[in-house]
Amino acid sequence: MTKRVYNFYAGPATLPLPVLKKAQEELLDFHGTGMSILEISHRSKEYDAVHKKASELLRDLMGIPSEYKVLWLQGGASTQFFMAPLNLQQAGKPMEYVHTGAWAKKAIKEAKLYGEVKIVASSEDKKFTYIPKNVTFSGNAAFAHITGNETIGGVEWQQWPTVPSGVPLVCDMSSNLMDKVIDVKKFGLIYAGAQKNLGPAGVTVVIVREDLINRVTETVPTMLKYKTHVEKDSLYNTCPCFSIYLCELVLEHLKALGGVSAMEKQNRKKAQLVYDVIDHSNGFYRGVAQPDSRSLMNVTFNLATPELEAKCVEEAKKNGLIGLKGHRDVGGMRASIYNAMSLEGVEKLCAFLQEFQEQNQ
Repeated sequence: MTKRVYNFYAGPATLPLPVLKKAQEELLDFHGTGMSILEISHRSKEYDAVHKKASELLRDLMGIPSEYKVLWLQGGASTQFFMAPLNLQQAGKPMEYVHTGAWAKKAIKEAKLYGEVKIVASSEDKKFTYIPKNVTFSGNAAFAHITGNETIGGVEWQQWPTVPSGVPLVCDMSSNLMDKVIDVKKFGLIYAGAQKNLGPAGVTVVIVREDLINRVTETVPTMLKYKTHVEKDSLYNTCPCFSIYLCELVLEHLKALGGVSAMEKQNRKKAQLVYDVIDHSNGFYRGVAQPDSRSLMNVTFNLATPELEAKCVEEAKKNGLIGLKGHRDVGGMRASIYNAMSLEGVEKLCAFLQEFQEQNQ
């Protein structure tokens, strides 16, 4: 039997084992075609069925209204950092951002290439350990942008900000897509790299309200227009077929488990288990994020010294718990507990952390 570890990496992240097994079974002969999904033309009826099913499942699971378009693009969220302002900018109107950490910073940097950017709120004063409250956007903004979850700092929006009428809310949901039930109608644009909560690296989901598609100017390159991909159903050029296929399998699996509401219930339980270990450790483990901004997906914490953290990471690895080292920019430790991380995996992590404390305090 193949040995599997518990993978707490922030991304590419763990995938559901039943999904991997099904992909393995179908790899050499996809649905009787005598070809792998890796070989089938993106124009074929066999792949077209996969493509359509992935979009239908995402619509179903997230409750995406008909006036929104689902796109399967490439380039990761990093490409959306400039593609969103490129498509949604409006002459004479500022683009307004909330600065909550490393990923928001990258998005802000790219937007500045295309026009005026206003940072309407920031948590930099406390090293991005919280999500700002009572954020106010102006009615004259071209759009309002937030980062739904900061994987590095481990902070997540608990309530979406209110935006003035006519101002679209744009959200990077790369690391918290479908971690809880949301109202898609609150947003004008949602984008998410797949490699954390939806599938493998190589594809990015964009959910865009159709009234925003025609904002783009004709001087924007063809491949960087949402309009291009809407008109061609994300098949203007060769799409990342295998990544989309795996996303479709993940979405099927998620639906079988009870959908996003079932995931939210389990995610809250998983996160609470880990945070309880941290909070009841008498300071041995110190949570990074302020309690009212804690992420369901990325639990960040520190120990007394970098040396002790390194020891904890190494001991965890020996126990089949992989990927607990914090991001290279901030150090510390991080447990990424996305939808595909089992409750059993989280329970084993908690038991290990308690045992490690007993042996090292």
